[in-house]
Amino acid sequence: MNFLSKLLQGISFVPAVVSAIEGLFGGRSGADKKDAAMSFVQAALSISDAVTNRQIVDEVKFKEGLSKVIDGTVECLNSSIWAKTQP
Repeated sequence: MNFLSKLLQGISFVPAVVSAIEGLFGGRSGADKKDAAMSFVQAALSISDAVTNRQIVDEVKFKEGLSKVIDGTVECLNSSIWAKTQP
């Protein structure tokens, strides 16, 4: 599978990852939950292999981009009915 397909597939799982992390680490800080989500997504995308194979040429910028995707997903979910408590 080429890297672009793998990246898009990985990004499509971010909402599910964020939701699962919230369920598992709900009582922890936002930073802890974000770190967990970043670790999971990075592992799913095999970031270390992509860097080694030169599919990612700037690892720092790539991780910053993933961080923004996770932040955006959290912002969208927090502004939706997903974040509202059930009566």
